[in-house]
Amino acid sequence: MPQSKIKNRKSKIRPTQWAKIRLFAMDVDGVLTDGTVAISSDGTETKQFSILDGMGIVRLHKAGVAVAWISGRASGATTARATELRVPHVIQGRTDKLMALQELASQLGLAAAQVCYMGDDDIDAPAIAWAGVGVAPLGSMPTALKASDYVPARPAGRGAVREVCEHILANRGQ
Repeated sequence: MPQSKIKNRKSKIRPTQWAKIRLFAMDVDGVLTDGTVAISSDGTETKQFSILDGMGIVRLHKAGVAVAWISGRASGATTARATELRVPHVIQGRTDKLMALQELASQLGLAAAQVCYMGDDDIDAPAIAWAGVGVAPLGSMPTALKASDYVPARPAGRGAVREVCEHILANRGQ
């Protein structure tokens, strides 16, 4: 996607839309990480998570905004980081991201306009499009970028999540 079109996406979201957000749900690999998974010969895996993103998630939690991770693959590294950050809603092994997101929103009594979803791949695009604020990091697959309302300036796994957290918090008066 041309850089000019990416920049133009930032203006598509009004402050009132950010202010409505009560749930920030996101994919893990390619959003909270750079999409790389290192797997050792003994089968153990490692991922790198940004401390900036983690602080944004902690700040959202303190502000009363629910956080959810919806990943297409189950991962011990994801579970460990979610536990450390006290992420209350961790859904792993679900490739039907839209259905998982809608089920969670329904359980929390939230409408689409109150949900922000961030994803990077084809299986995320329907959830990105459904959410009141849909986000795709730089470098996402074209379907995710096309479905998104906002593309953070920071890359995935390097503060993109924190950037979205800051928008949510700033428009709540936090």
